Amino acid sequence: MAETVETRSTGRGDAPGLVALYRAAFPAEDLWPLVRRLLAEAPGALSLAAVTADRIVGHILFTPCGIGDHDGRVALLGPLAVAPSAQRRGIGGLLVRDGLGRLGQSGMAKALALGDPGYYARFGFAPEAATLPPYELPAEWAGAWQSIDLGGDPGDLSGILRPPAAWLEPSLWRP
Repeated sequence: MAETVETRSTGRGDAPGLVALYRAAFPAEDLWPLVRRLLAEAPGALSLAAVTADRIVGHILFTPCGIGDHDGRVALLGPLAVAPSAQRRGIGGLLVRDGLGRLGQSGMAKALALGDPGYYARFGFAPEAATLPPYELPAEWAGAWQSIDLGGDPGDLSGILRPPAAWLEPSLWRP
């Protein structure tokens, strides 16, 4: 019998489960400090966990960002983590769809992602040219900077993305 997986907003008590998840999902990278900073420093961040009866098996974070001189009508997706034992069960997709739905309902205009175009295209993401990342991306990442329209008032979304300070570490934007 398959375990039931549900999504919910995260809370302070979820930190130990999130630490364990990120250590298991990304053993060669320590993404927990980034997640911790974003949760503490990014007002309005959307943090969702995929949970079973006894543990967190996935997590996604959407961080509101500005563009140029304008404040946030866009959100940056990332990180997205799924426990190795729970991968290939649709949990990442469940988190992405739930997050995009919630952002759209909140009036957000666009979500941005830096990631595998083959994966994010499943949800409607397409290469982004108007909103630029805060750092120039390597040529081999062509197509990895993507966005999806969420239906909110777009206004002028051209310019350089202004993410929270935690996202301004250049190594996060390099292979």
